[in-house]
Amino acid sequence: MAAVWSGCSTSFSQELPPHPRGRRGGDGARIHPWSGGAGRDATTRHAEAARTVVVFARGRVRVCRAAAPCVLEPDVAGKEEVGVAVWGMDDEPPVADGHRRHGLRRRPVRPAAVEEGPVAAARSAASASASAAGSKSEVGGSRLHFLEERDEEMLSRRLIKLSQSNKVRSATELFDSMRASGLQPSAHACNSLLACFVRRGSFADAMKVFEFMKGKGMATGHSYTLILKAVATTEGYFAALKMFDEIEESDKKNVDVIVYNTVISVCGRAKDWRQVERLWRRLGDNSLSGTLMTYDLLVSTFVQCGQSELAVDAYQEMFKSGIDPSEDILKAIIASCTKEGKWEFALTTFRRMLSAGMKPSIIVFNSIINSLGKAGEDELAFRMYHLLTSSGLKPDQYTWSALLSALYRSGRCWDVLDLFQGIKTKHSALLNNHLYNIALMSCERLGQWEHGLQLLWMMERGGLQISAVSYNHVIGACEVARMPKVALKVYRQLAYGDLFGMNEDILEEVAPDSSVYNTVIHGLCLRGKIRLARKVYTKMRSIGLKPDGKTRSFMLQNLATDY
Repeated sequence: MAAVWSGCSTSFSQELPPHPRGRRGGDGARIHPWSGGAGRDATTRHAEAARTVVVFARGRVRVCRAAAPCVLEPDVAGKEEVGVAVWGMDDEPPVADGHRRHGLRRRPVRPAAVEEGPVAAARSAASASASAAGSKSEVGGSRLHFLEERDEEMLSRRLIKLSQSNKVRSATELFDSMRASGLQPSAHACNSLLACFVRRGSFADAMKVFEFMKGKGMATGHSYTLILKAVATTEGYFAALKMFDEIEESDKKNVDVIVYNTVISVCGRAKDWRQVERLWRRLGDNSLSGTLMTYDLLVSTFVQCGQSELAVDAYQEMFKSGIDPSEDILKAIIASCTKEGKWEFALTTFRRMLSAGMKPSIIVFNSIINSLGKAGEDELAFRMYHLLTSSGLKPDQYTWSALLSALYRSGRCWDVLDLFQGIKTKHSALLNNHLYNIALMSCERLGQWEHGLQLLWMMERGGLQISAVSYNHVIGACEVARMPKVALKVYRQLAYGDLFGMNEDILEEVAPDSSVYNTVIHGLCLRGKIRLARKVYTKMRSIGLKPDGKTRSFMLQNLATDY
């Protein structure tokens, strides 16, 4: 026998004490010693016998004394191994197998099909709601219990506690039993049960509770928030948006900013920024003020959808409302402005972040440095770099790329090569193809084909894949320096992919020149071909050409090396 609801003061936990055989009354009714003895009149004894129900469950005998009949069901529908009986006309108590022993008379269990009145109505309503929802109910048909406790506030508190503990079946039985008994749970209790169903993904049961609240005029903004989340998860954001429109039309007074935030969040996850903008405008039309969460959602959605102007509008409206932005909002505004080239607004937002005591990340620094570089503000870019290092952050590949690009766009190509050499010396592990190509672009603009060739050899030795773009920069440098034969050799190496064979070919194609020999020697040393570098160095000295300081340094470093 299932335990009776904890909200019912009728207790089934009272153990029936051993009783002596009683005597039979004049009208044949069984008189029990605990019912008052012989001193009570026949009417009282009959009433006591009618109210005393003995329950046999798993070999234990329990007694229920109630002021009204209990509606009870066995644990497994359709089975009668667990019996409900009344002490009747015979001497022996009833037994669980239902057979009569020593004159036992067992009351038959009434089938569920004959339920009438509020019990049947409550079950029909629950079944109809589940069918209309189109999904399976988690708890199915719940059992109904007699509730001797009639205090709606106390029962509502119990319903809240059960719902918060995720005891969904017990909470559902209490909810349905209260409805069947003509008792109404509080709005808070209904919201707790609704939240329990939403957490467990039981959409049909959630809709049943919501429709009950809506029909009783108990729905609150929290109710709408919960059911809209459930609808969005189950049926999609468009269905939730349609339900919101209906709710707003029928119960506008209970649609608060939190409900709007819920729908904005749902549409934002779907990247439907037009619906988000529409909801934002409607929020103002209904004289509702946005919260920090509202503007977080607006700015985030607009930035992700590439609507920087709308993001800035929402950001500025937030300031007019006297709301201090969060760090996420400031980061999103900076990212959006730097992407659109609005470096002044990005810099202003960055200063506001610093004044608020926030610590910008390396991503924020890099985005501002890159934006300043694109705008030709190389001095501001390097100020940001120094601020980055002073704040304890370490520059990464994106930082160096932004700084090199800033120098290149400002026409400071020699400074690009100097900075690249510094990166190579102190941060060689950060060198990649993009950084090499910026240096090669500077070589091309300056006509420094020798330096360009050295960079190609350095890339090869570093294990980087040399692309056609890199070769083209060196060829362009040869054209600027009016070295067509060298350019042709570089082009052939691009076609055949043999950078090593290009060294001696260049020496044969061009007139003897110190810069050419120095470049070839540098390239050979960088690629580890020390013996060949010595050979070229010896030839260079024999024809009277003067090596530069870098060439001498390479030769001294590899003096004892023999390949």
